Amino acid sequence: MSELSIAQKQYILSQKKHRRTVRIGRSSICILFLLLWEFTADAGIIDSFVFSSPSKIVTCFISMLKDGSILLHTGITLFETFVSFAFVFFFSLLFAILLWCSRKLSETLEPYLVILNSLPKSALAPLLIVWLGANYKTIILTGMSVAIFGSILNLHQGFEDVDTDKIKLIQTLGGNRWHILTKVLLPANVPRLLSLAKVNIGLCLVGVIIGEFISSKCGLGYLIIYASQVFKMDWMLMSIVILCMISMGLYGLIGFAEKWYQKRMG
Repeated sequence: MSELSIAQKQYILSQKKHRRTVRIGRSSICILFLLLWEFTADAGIIDSFVFSSPSKIVTCFISMLKDGSILLHTGITLFETFVSFAFVFFFSLLFAILLWCSRKLSETLEPYLVILNSLPKSALAPLLIVWLGANYKTIILTGMSVAIFGSILNLHQGFEDVDTDKIKLIQTLGGNRWHILTKVLLPANVPRLLSLAKVNIGLCLVGVIIGEFISSKCGLGYLIIYASQVFKMDWMLMSIVILCMISMGLYGLIGFAEKWYQKRMG
């Protein structure tokens, strides 16, 4: 392996410096915000009963961690999010393949998919409760409804955008639709699938929280609604902070998988 030139070494160092500066900047903003929040709450500039404070949220978290209640609520929300995300991934891929296989089916269903994708999903949740009852199945379906229609449309468009020359080459060599799907369409759309996964994991979490707002008796969404009703603002803000951390973690997990794939293919 040839040794790096001076210009290449300088470029690598500049990129490392840039990433370090960004990380420090992000951390500084977060720390300054928390310190300002704590200071204004302690000094009485803001009402600590309404806005709480970082120290109160930490105390509340430790208290609920000891009795295990916060682990229960967080675990249920995560379970429902992962299940809805897995179903969205599977059914989006399945329906996109079916639409690709049948042009008539694609042209017939496309306007309905567009309408369902643009429909506010919070309007579907009460209907699902009437049909299925107030249980975890309803919440999982609500989480799916937020992401699945857009995912189908996006993935089907990805299939349509694949280079037709590659498809003709497979057909020339005697390949059938299965060969085209497995050798051309799916490999070409792995980056799109990973990009969709990064978006869908967050959308599924949003849908699950909407479902928990309406029909659940456990989970972080339920905890937020219950806390607002009894004016336990520490519980509410703690739940919101946990949701932020969950969304960052899930997004980072998919992002790590995407980088691993790019590194492997590169």
